[in-house]
Amino acid sequence: MAHTNSRSDLRPDALPSTVDDFLAASTVHDADTASGFLAEDVVVVDQGETFRGHEEVYAFVRDAGAEFEYTTEKIGTRRVDDEHWVVTLRLEGTFPGGVAELDYRFTLRESLITELVIANHEA
Repeated sequence: MAHTNSRSDLRPDALPSTVDDFLAASTVHDADTASGFLAEDVVVVDQGETFRGHEEVYAFVRDAGAEFEYTTEKIGTRRVDDEHWVVTLRLEGTFPGGVAELDYRFTLRESLITELVIANHEA
């Protein structure tokens, strides 16, 4: 079962609620809730695999990593501009390698996620 922790030195309130709420829902594979934060034309790229539109992204949120047990910790947040945000998550669990730091790069339009690119964290 996945869960999210936040370091106290980060200001989670600095993130748009759309991003924070989507991460909370997707971390527990709650695709119904997560879908409410997605634009109709949403595109998600996870480690080079692309998912387009509500149906594909819904299935991605529901199934991605569900075969593993892991925890997530938000270790970084960065505002690029009004439409672009980067959240760095540290995952620890039963997946190959056991630990990963991933950047979740969000693009927003009218308070909805239009694009999410998930890739290894760039130090």
